[in-house]
Amino acid sequence: MGYLEVTNLSKNIGQNEILKSINLNLEKGTIYGFFGRNGSGKTMLFRALCGLIKPTSGTITINNKVLHRDISFPESIGVIIESPGFWDHYTGFENLKVLSSIKNIIGDEDIRKSLKRVGLDPDDRRIYKKYSLGMKQRLAIAQAIMERPDIIILDEPTNSLDENGVQLVREILIEEKKRGALILIASHNKDDIDILSDVKYKVDDGSVIQS
Repeated sequence: MGYLEVTNLSKNIGQNEILKSINLNLEKGTIYGFFGRNGSGKTMLFRALCGLIKPTSGTITINNKVLHRDISFPESIGVIIESPGFWDHYTGFENLKVLSSIKNIIGDEDIRKSLKRVGLDPDDRRIYKKYSLGMKQRLAIAQAIMERPDIIILDEPTNSLDENGVQLVREILIEEKKRGALILIASHNKDDIDILSDVKYKVDDGSVIQS
């Protein structure tokens, strides 16, 4: 059994079958890339794996614990799905400080290191509202990695980043893989998928096929 195992996962919304009998066996220390057209089901699958939606049928097992039965959410996870929500009038550091208080497993120095890793200045007094799109994406990456989670799930991780930012995020993800994290990425940037992924999956009309 993998660290994260998906068995016959399906999700219906009304009469529409959004996810169709998906089976995955995912190991730590590996990057899995998911690609497919808009509306194919990538984001819905990621939401299911994060515990944000309940499957209509099937199971998601994480570290031998069944999601929605043994645990409500994955116990150690960093996530970016769609547009992350931050507080407009807090600085980057202040935003991460508030988020870190939920679990209270890291300190200020860990937050500072995470900001520096993504190319942000932890002492920058600009509030989030004044951030560029690229800075906002860097902050989103920082919040996903700051607690050194077992699972990292990133939907479009290089969105809004310039060339240097894209390269930096790729380097971070490779470092996190070497640390032993299980990483799932979805991207419209084919290079992200090709360069980073150890295993690639095509998502098409709610079905997942290994590529």
